[in-house]
Amino acid sequence: MKRTDLIPVVILLPLLGFVAAQVTETTHPAPEPRVSAVPVEAHAEAGRLGIARHMAEAAHLAPAPTPAAATDATHDLGDVRQRLAVGSAGTYINEILVERDSALARWPDRTSQPVKVWIGSGTGIKGWSDTFPARVRDAFEEWSDLGIPVRFEFVTDSLDADVHVVWIDHFDTPISGKTLWARDRSWWIVNANITLALHHNAGEALDDSSVKAIALHEVGHLLGLDHTSDTTDIMTARVRVRDLSNADRATMKLLYSLPPGSIRQGK
Repeated sequence: MKRTDLIPVVILLPLLGFVAAQVTETTHPAPEPRVSAVPVEAHAEAGRLGIARHMAEAAHLAPAPTPAAATDATHDLGDVRQRLAVGSAGTYINEILVERDSALARWPDRTSQPVKVWIGSGTGIKGWSDTFPARVRDAFEEWSDLGIPVRFEFVTDSLDADVHVVWIDHFDTPISGKTLWARDRSWWIVNANITLALHHNAGEALDDSSVKAIALHEVGHLLGLDHTSDTTDIMTARVRVRDLSNADRATMKLLYSLPPGSIRQGK
């Protein structure tokens, strides 16, 4: 997979597998809003964590309502570039900019009005565990606890949600998860959906640790991160860790200190 606006990761033993993401951007507004799509593929290898692979597709959306906090942000290119120059050390923000043609995507400030997340049930699907929703909540909260201006509220009614998490037995292609998010023309993320598989495409079942790892990686994409080449990061294309690294934390914090959009002059 290539990268950009989306997602996955898998874990079975002390190691993780392979992830790639791809992003293509359409500049022509469509009558109906389109969302980015990211399939994640994964399969387990003996003695190692599974292999996760992403594909992402990003598209401009029809105008969407934007929170006041978002519209008030000042996109001063000189200031943004200066803050990037000063703050990029210890992060992989520059890799994200390369993959997204010098643009950043993120959610608006959602501290007073948390992003509402609905996590569905996989009851009835072979391999389901009632502990899996808690592992997904852990992943959302671990990112939010970094102090970024995004909080999550878990709701029981899917109609109230900005983000939906659903479960399937497996994907028809070798993937373990898929995240779709939508943004407006200013690169503010407005909603998202995550699909998680209970089995790798090859048939291996996921356990709590695997589900948590996949969710951490995909929520990272949902919040606006892309892949990094460093294999010690949760957002690497070949994930071999279960926890957030210092670079994961620093990159997320830097992203949410900046306005979204292109840092190119005239964009």
